[in-house]
Amino acid sequence: MVMPIQTVTGTCRAADLGRTLMHEHLIIGWPGWDTDTAAPRWDRGEAKRQCVDRLLELKELGVSALVDPCPIDLGRDVEFAAEVAQATGVHLVCATGLYKEESGAAPYYKFRAAFTDAVNEMTEIFIKEVTEGIGSTGIKAGIIKVATGPHQITPYERSVIIAAARAHKQTDVPITTHTDEGTMGREQLDIFAEEGVDLSRVIVVHSCGTADLRYHVDLLDRGAYLGFDRFGLELLQPDRLRLGALIGLLGIGFERQIVLSHDSVWCWRGRPLPIPAEQLAPKWDPRHIFRHIIPALRDAGVAQAKIDAMLVDNPRRYFEG
Repeated sequence: MVMPIQTVTGTCRAADLGRTLMHEHLIIGWPGWDTDTAAPRWDRGEAKRQCVDRLLELKELGVSALVDPCPIDLGRDVEFAAEVAQATGVHLVCATGLYKEESGAAPYYKFRAAFTDAVNEMTEIFIKEVTEGIGSTGIKAGIIKVATGPHQITPYERSVIIAAARAHKQTDVPITTHTDEGTMGREQLDIFAEEGVDLSRVIVVHSCGTADLRYHVDLLDRGAYLGFDRFGLELLQPDRLRLGALIGLLGIGFERQIVLSHDSVWCWRGRPLPIPAEQLAPKWDPRHIFRHIIPALRDAGVAQAKIDAMLVDNPRRYFEG
């Protein structure tokens, strides 16, 4: 029996997702944003207007579902997400889980670990947010998010990955993993495998942070999905390298294990950036794939069926299990 997918406005069938962007953010708040008491007051109404407009633009491009994998400790607001989803009719999946050590809630859980089993506590939180709801909202997470920094997995990050694996095994909700600089995907999968996770329920996101095809194929051969999900974020990696790696992988038959997105951030909590994001990264826009990347794939001879696999079929199968 195929389990329904939890969205911020209720359940839907995997078959109802349609064209799906698997990694975009309505809101991000770097830990500490709420300490900036001199920052301008956050205008929730204006933020909602911006997100609704953006999602309606994506809907016009055929997008009918979006995953916002914001973890608990990165400014998540699931009620805000529900309001945006209700206003647009787009299926929106939110996450439980915790971010990487350098940018997340590590101090709290490391303090807890001095007195109790913090892994069990994290596991309990993740399961509760999937099965009962987030806080008192009644909104249930439909995905579990974990993260590691570049070139190492810290003991804290390993604890979060283990908790996510155990919560996944009890709930069957799939897992998505943040990586930096195209590193640590192999090591993440090693930990999941040790915990008995079916690796076909894992997306190693930001895998387009490297053009190393050996790295990509190592992960794909183990059954995991890859997120080519930072298109337009050329501050970190040029799109031509992302495209080159993606076209190569599609050419050798891996279209059933890749999903696409931008990792775009539509609103920031706290003080505004001194330089607007559109100046820092002009292509970092959730319409970029449809306006530029898909045409480039077609020009390279990629069949429409392979494009549809990445945007429609793979999200559906990932959630179905």
